[in-house]
Amino acid sequence: MEGIIFKSLSGFYYVDCGGGTVTCRARGKFRHEKVKPLVGDRVEVTARADGSGTVDVVLPRKNEFQRPAVANIDLLVVVASGAIPITDPFLIDRVVAMAERRGCESVICFNKWDLEQPADLYETYCRAGFPTLRVSAETGEGMEELSRLIAGKVCAFTGNSGVGKSSILNALEPTFQLQVGDVSEKLGRGRHTTRHVELFRLKNGTVVADTPGFSSFEEEDGVGCAPEELQYAFREFAPYLDRCRFVGCAHVKEKDCAVLEALAAGEISPTRHASYVRLYEQAKEVPEWGRK
Repeated sequence: MEGIIFKSLSGFYYVDCGGGTVTCRARGKFRHEKVKPLVGDRVEVTARADGSGTVDVVLPRKNEFQRPAVANIDLLVVVASGAIPITDPFLIDRVVAMAERRGCESVICFNKWDLEQPADLYETYCRAGFPTLRVSAETGEGMEELSRLIAGKVCAFTGNSGVGKSSILNALEPTFQLQVGDVSEKLGRGRHTTRHVELFRLKNGTVVADTPGFSSFEEEDGVGCAPEELQYAFREFAPYLDRCRFVGCAHVKEKDCAVLEALAAGEISPTRHASYVRLYEQAKEVPEWGRK
């Protein structure tokens, strides 16, 4: 049978085959081939009468992510917050750049809009060309618009701990009753309430992944591409990339750089360009064999 891995936990893969869930182990060949099935993978399984089975084949992936560890994502919903815990724009930009490099669309979702309104950041991502929403899981603001944007797609919800990913999913589908953690005002960060990646079905046909709060968001991780490829992960750079004076321009401090001229003219956000420079410098430090 063919199905989708909806949950991976302690070496077991829970595969939704349409008519029910088959609890599977992966065949040993995956370990030898160094292939790890991911949540979101379309797979072929052999099912037994007792509801157990084996994952036999992982079908070709549309894309894959390591953080979160998911595959075949149509839409990445990046949840951010202007209230505690305040999201660093660099975290948004790094995740969005990862999605861009993998052919995955991003939605920027500013939660807790009823508490704090980061209007400048909201405008930054609107101008950069991303669907950007102002929402509140508490009041319901923006929930209908978010539901329409994700309808019928396979989505992953991501963001730093405490920004309200589980709260948003509970607001979209109250039957989830996902655990919501308190935010420590002292630390300004949330407790990790989601321990694994798991897919859920919404009534509108959407499949969504609730993913853990990522400690990796606080690490100096790059995007997983060569420095010269990073420019293509910032979509607002596109109109200027063939107008620089020098071939191979890094868009960092070069003379007659069209991207820097657009930055000076206010066409590109300073925070977005600062994130690009930071990621560019990180990418230069990663050897080719270390890129994913």
